Amino acid sequence: MTNTIADVTRESDVILLVGSNPEEAHPVFGMQIRQALQRGAKLIVVDPRNIGLSKQAAVHLKLKPGTNVAFANGMMHVILEEGLEDRSFIESRTEGFEALRDLVKDYTPERVAEICHIDPEDLRTAARLYAKADRAPILYCLGVTEHSSGTEGVMSLSNLAMLVGKLGRPGCGVNPIRGQNNVQGACDMGASPTDFPGYQKVTNPEVRSKFEQAWGVSLPAEPGMFATDCFPAMLEGTIRGLFIFGEDPMRTDPDTNHVRRALSALDFLVVDELFLTETAKLADVVLPGISYAEKEGTFTNTERRVQRVRKAVPSPGNAKPDTWIFTELMNRMGYPQPHLTPAQIMEEISSLTPSYGGISHARLDSEELHGQGLQWPCPSPEHPGTPILHVGQFSRGRGLFAPYAYVPSMELPDESYPFLLMTGRILYHYNACAMTDKTPEIVEIAGGSFLELNDQDAARLGIADGDTIRVSSRRGTIETTARVSGKTSPGECWMPFHYLEGNCNWLTNAALDRIARAPEYKVCAIQITKA
Repeated sequence: MTNTIADVTRESDVILLVGSNPEEAHPVFGMQIRQALQRGAKLIVVDPRNIGLSKQAAVHLKLKPGTNVAFANGMMHVILEEGLEDRSFIESRTEGFEALRDLVKDYTPERVAEICHIDPEDLRTAARLYAKADRAPILYCLGVTEHSSGTEGVMSLSNLAMLVGKLGRPGCGVNPIRGQNNVQGACDMGASPTDFPGYQKVTNPEVRSKFEQAWGVSLPAEPGMFATDCFPAMLEGTIRGLFIFGEDPMRTDPDTNHVRRALSALDFLVVDELFLTETAKLADVVLPGISYAEKEGTFTNTERRVQRVRKAVPSPGNAKPDTWIFTELMNRMGYPQPHLTPAQIMEEISSLTPSYGGISHARLDSEELHGQGLQWPCPSPEHPGTPILHVGQFSRGRGLFAPYAYVPSMELPDESYPFLLMTGRILYHYNACAMTDKTPEIVEIAGGSFLELNDQDAARLGIADGDTIRVSSRRGTIETTARVSGKTSPGECWMPFHYLEGNCNWLTNAALDRIARAPEYKVCAIQITKA
């Protein structure tokens, strides 16, 4: 996020919400958006479903899944056509504008309406609302990123914000809403194969030299492999062993048959987990991990805020912290390492990661911060942290417009598989249900898989609300329960991905984003019959 949660919900005049259902996926954030609307902010919802917040929206663009790039280009076409761009911002702070202008020239509201299945006048209304507002943030989530063109979708939203000068100011910005409590922190610590901690590039020799000196080893000059690319490599035999911790790809990754074949092809699989998940059942060794309440350390949340996590309860049995497990493995595999405390590990992070340079456990625990944490970049112990990014100038100097043409999703409906399936979260469950399905009261409220089916499609198929249906794709078949309504458009369906029985990921497509390698969870072709 370029801005803070409080900033975008308390300082904004218009909120542009794209591919996100925060009332269910991020309920505290969703509540704050509702409060913003009560204070008078206007809302534009861009989502293929009728979500709770769309009832309060000034405009709901119920676009076809997979068409985010076309939508954003259409918004920019209207803004330029009507002279609503911020000329001063473009000239003083950006480059590459001409290429963007030339590309979006072809994305007329009428053409975009045809691609996105929306009303061209609604697109014009949304563009005017967003462009004319003094303060208007873009909020987005997995409905933008989980596509084969997900990175292009994010870049297109960034182009849109730059075009109207809504970056580097309160109540503005481009703001991804993270799906879990430390996704941002994991990214910051080098979870991407292209990066060392703090987004320092593996391919940069100066960066590599710094880490080699600190760690006492030589490091590869080429990026590693993205997680989603590992599964084909397992089947090819180039990956023979795997260590998974805190992840259940048998529940959450696309094309479950493909995942099972890949994991079964390994010589050796280790899983570090709290529960015996579907993935852990396939492991040669299961190491008992510990929960957040049994750890010391930090979480970095969606607004880049680094906050302390303190041990509240003792660990059960032989369960150990991940850091103890990693250190012990290194020692036993011939790379001597001391067992550092979480505070000492944070000191090493600060010494090697400029954006975390001023962050320590001692400072986070101090009276000065009153438990509020620090937002990176925080380069020195005296630095107060950075609530808003790109104030005055961008980290690269000038902001670069990166125009992208609309490219259709990898698998679209046809005669054999005539429906389009998208997936997502519901309020009651958390990701793979590893924790939430252990709570009987939650299971009583939301105990089973379902598929949202448009009422017109249901009538044509002879399916009633509550019927058991068989859903198939080119990858698998499941049975689930029909929920018939007008929440989705005709020809489009939606399923939650949480459940073991009737899990939509037996159906989803493992096609990957061309840049970030994220799976295309949000679009695949299915057929539906009454069971």
